[in-house]
Amino acid sequence: MQKLKCIIQYDGTAFSGYQVQPNGRTIQAEIEAVLSKMHKGEVVKIIASGRTDAGVHAVGQVIHFTSDLNIPLDGWKRALTAMLPADIRVADVHYANADFHARYDTTGKEYRYKVLNQTEADLFRRHYSYHVPQPLNIEAMRKACDYLEGEHDFTSFCSARTTVKGDKIRTITKAGIVVEGNELTFIFRGTGFLYNMVRILVGTLLEIGNGEHEPEKIMEMIRARDRSAAGKTAPPHGLFLWQVFY
Repeated sequence: MQKLKCIIQYDGTAFSGYQVQPNGRTIQAEIEAVLSKMHKGEVVKIIASGRTDAGVHAVGQVIHFTSDLNIPLDGWKRALTAMLPADIRVADVHYANADFHARYDTTGKEYRYKVLNQTEADLFRRHYSYHVPQPLNIEAMRKACDYLEGEHDFTSFCSARTTVKGDKIRTITKAGIVVEGNELTFIFRGTGFLYNMVRILVGTLLEIGNGEHEPEKIMEMIRARDRSAAGKTAPPHGLFLWQVFY
């Protein structure tokens, strides 16, 4: 029996999210179905670094599973790639230590959120960036990002539908914005993220970019520890799970 660690990528557009659910196409179900075929009908469960919602994409999601098949690493990658649908791709496969856990061993993650900031929408980017037609104050949003870095209680930036029972203290090690032409990429790196946290952060920063709030208002929102104090939740299709750290 060997444990395998895979880096997977997916276009979340046509999925109801990562996690298996009764009604709806999911990334987990698609991968487990392929593994079951490879194992002659045996159920093979995969564990991911975390769940992603419907419409959210991944460039560097990490999963692990165990198998008794004697297949070399390049064979695993070829077989999985050939059998998986076109909107899921296995980027890399490694052997993992017996005690490796894709979820519990993470030390941090990086998420990126893409915004198309131009007057006209782009038909061919509508699934991979959020279209914002009005001008945005980039420097105001960057200043607000500075206030987000560090350890804070991010209750105000967590969906009320969260299942987290403990505290909502998290550490953001990097919050920034990269501008390339009309595309803005919001980058968040941290030790952990709450449910919808990145999308709420982006929605709030966009309100600051629109002039609805001053950058300093971020600190007031953090202190409030109340979801209603922060901005709207940005839609899922601009969000990418970029990298997972171990």
